Amino acid sequence: MKAIIQRVTQASVTVGEQQISSIGRGLCVLLGISTEDTQKDVDYMVRKILSLRVFEDEAGRPWAKSVVDRELEVLCVSQFTLQCVLKGNKPDFHRAMPAELAQPFYSAMLERMREAYTPERIKDGQFGAYMQVHIQNDGPVTIELDSPSAPSDPKQLAKQEKQQQRKEKT
Repeated sequence: MKAIIQRVTQASVTVGEQQISSIGRGLCVLLGISTEDTQKDVDYMVRKILSLRVFEDEAGRPWAKSVVDRELEVLCVSQFTLQCVLKGNKPDFHRAMPAELAQPFYSAMLERMREAYTPERIKDGQFGAYMQVHIQNDGPVTIELDSPSAPSDPKQLAKQEKQQQRKEKT
């Protein structure tokens, strides 16, 4: 699982002409679910996202407080393109979990975040929709987070890609 976490002053999601979700100060999380993700990945990501210290404390000391500590909001947006692998110049999304499996997985993650924090402070986009995401980055602060089971070593990624290609040929 991969997340791009941005500290924001505000963020919103629009589908068509209708704004479906918005937050004030907090975190906007773009989330890509891979075919290999499990509940263990969900637990890890929820814990890290809610505990990430990217906010100042009351004395103005930076990197001291989390979104939970400051009682701020979180906007999650499912983004399968984060699981992209480039084949030349063309994006390939075979590492992304198929939508019919990813939607309940994503919903379960949102529910887990709501259980771990304040439900009304966890907002989301519309799964599978063509969305306009408006992000006013604060800082700017942008953090990339991968769950532990996701390979981050480029050589390991290349090896997995070759294995996947062999599987597809057989």
